[in-house]
Amino acid sequence: MGRSSKSQPDQTSIMAAEVNSSRSSVNSASGSSSKGLLQDSRVDYETTSSIQISESEARPSKMVLVLTLASSISGFMFGYDTGYISSALVQIGTDLSNKILTSGEKEFITSATSLGALLGAIAGGILANLLGRRIVLLGSNVIFVVGTIIQLASHTVWTMIVGRFVLGWGVGIASLIAPLMISELAPAKYRGRLIVTNVMFITGGQLVAYFINWGLTRVSHGWRVSVGLCMVPPVLQFVLFWFLPDTPRFYVMNGDVESAKKVLRKVHIDPSDAFVNATIDEMVMSNSNVPGKGPLQKAWESIRLIHTTPGNFRALILACGLQGIQQFTGFNSLMYFSATIFETIGFHNPTAVSIIIAATNFVFTGIAICIIDKVGRRRILLVGMPCMCGALILCAIAFHFLDIDFSSGTIISRGINGWGIVVIIGMILYVASYAIGIGNAAWVGVELFSDVNVRSIGAMYAAATNWAGSLVIASTFLTMLEKITPTGTFSFFAGLCFVAFFFVYFLLPDTAGLELEETTDFLANGFNVKQANQLSKERKKHSKFARTKPTV
Repeated sequence: MGRSSKSQPDQTSIMAAEVNSSRSSVNSASGSSSKGLLQDSRVDYETTSSIQISESEARPSKMVLVLTLASSISGFMFGYDTGYISSALVQIGTDLSNKILTSGEKEFITSATSLGALLGAIAGGILANLLGRRIVLLGSNVIFVVGTIIQLASHTVWTMIVGRFVLGWGVGIASLIAPLMISELAPAKYRGRLIVTNVMFITGGQLVAYFINWGLTRVSHGWRVSVGLCMVPPVLQFVLFWFLPDTPRFYVMNGDVESAKKVLRKVHIDPSDAFVNATIDEMVMSNSNVPGKGPLQKAWESIRLIHTTPGNFRALILACGLQGIQQFTGFNSLMYFSATIFETIGFHNPTAVSIIIAATNFVFTGIAICIIDKVGRRRILLVGMPCMCGALILCAIAFHFLDIDFSSGTIISRGINGWGIVVIIGMILYVASYAIGIGNAAWVGVELFSDVNVRSIGAMYAAATNWAGSLVIASTFLTMLEKITPTGTFSFFAGLCFVAFFFVYFLLPDTAGLELEETTDFLANGFNVKQANQLSKERKKHSKFARTKPTV
């Protein structure tokens, strides 16, 4: 039993009609009630019951899983870099410039990667449209290896800073490309989970780095071993992507429809020709015509387009806002300086204690993978943000009673007491809330851009916002601890969490289950939070593509 070839043209027409109906109902959403929008949506489902792809076909194929895992190696590289530097700052001792690192030098070493990543994200966003996602990712692997070699050979503080800066370019490019590729490849029903897989690799990289540094605590110059291991992931990813294709949306953007069809047939499990053709048509319809004679002029026009098109601009606000929340609520301060904090509190093996933080991040990211598409990004954030705020307030109170002078590193309270344990508990609660919420939801912000021409530019802005925040945190956190005390610092982050909650509540629609090509339509005439949330619920009940009825 199979699909009748005669039915394929009709199926294509049905798909095209459904796409157009979906777009028209969405575009009129701001002028109609959410109830009316849902009624239109239900009509679409009822009138397209003879649809062309089964539930099994909607699942990600082996090719999607391979591409997701290969792309997520970028996340592992990012996480490993964050994890090893936290312990290395404690273990370096007098290995650089024959002296103990000052707080300022620690901030320079840490923030150099964030500065490089900021610039790398900007360059990667432009190059992703010009050269392709795959080629740019391969280039980031080479940069990553070069930066690692410079760090291995460093014997002065400034050589180490240069190595970290070069490595940052590779990290920034990879942090942009990985979620971009996954979002363009993943079926809508599984997109959130597959993007979060990249975040799972980030947390896994952090945990592995902490364990390696813990094992090298008593090894002379052991931090250099952990730095050298940075070269393994980029080499592996380079080899894998040498044999893997680019995304179908990139091929469509460059007019190579046949290559896009080949990838789509690998992405979906045994799709019909009607489904492949209709999917390509949908991509073409969402692909705006960017004017310009050369690649650079087209890139500039894409930047202009993202600011002048209302739907794209609102998507930009949300994507950058989520990344800003992720960084400015203070999480990376724990990842970069957790060992330094625990050492100052009085723990004799701060790296071992930091493993608790990394393990919590890893475990709750795994939980997020299981629930993000079922519960929805918005609902998770509305629960996670208040929990983060409460945990930070708990840490602020505990630090007040610890009475620590971070400017000298001395502990007036002498040794570990109950408040030191409270700090650990507060940090664990904070990291758990972060990992299950904004730590994952921020990276799915790229799905808000439906126009393939601006998606990489939008991802560039989002990644640049992330690394700009990381740069600010990395270069100021220890200074904040010294100038406004730990209590003031953690209270400040708690206040930002409080403000972030209202940003999510009033502006962020739930896009779980919606196609990439539909999301910007929702934002064309407003943020339409209620309408998007209710339609997302409908999509969870009914697959966009009904089951195919076999024909004899």
